[in-house]
Amino acid sequence: MANRGPSYGLSREVQQKIDRQYDPELEQILVRWILAQCGGDVAQPAPGRDGFQQWLKDGTVLCRLINSLHPRGQGPVAKIQASAMAFKQMEQISQFLQAAERYGIAATDIFQTVDLWEGKNMACVQRTLMNLGSLAVAKGDGLFVGDPNWFPKKSQENRRVFSEDKLKEGQSVIGLQMGTNRGASQAGMTG
Repeated sequence: MANRGPSYGLSREVQQKIDRQYDPELEQILVRWILAQCGGDVAQPAPGRDGFQQWLKDGTVLCRLINSLHPRGQGPVAKIQASAMAFKQMEQISQFLQAAERYGIAATDIFQTVDLWEGKNMACVQRTLMNLGSLAVAKGDGLFVGDPNWFPKKSQENRRVFSEDKLKEGQSVIGLQMGTNRGASQAGMTG
């Protein structure tokens, strides 16, 4: 899988466009958060896209991260073990992705296993981790570790309840999208 040669033509242009979406500053934020969230269980990665990809590639860091967002002993990934075998690494990445979806990340916001394992779309990996961090901050369950300002705030539901009188009052108002009847008359119109 990972032994593909260089891409040419349109494939190369598409890959270059995907590679330009990778954000080195976001990488630093994510590394700081993951190190803070996981504590001393995780080593520091080498800087750069390749170092970030190699750090996450076996899935152990990701599984420790998702387990740290749950109460101790209730983590969704029961067995975390480093392995040199490709299918074991991909299996751990898949376990993280399934746990992230159960945690609340939308399926459309989750990267594919090969995006990380082959390093083809590390920007998508960054977006998934960013969404995970935002969701962890928004949950407010006390399990998030780090600076909440690292992540954009998720919108909160702001449900409003109107009385029957207020709803009836709103039905008699002509909305501005429908135009207005103020100042309109047929005076001066000739047939």
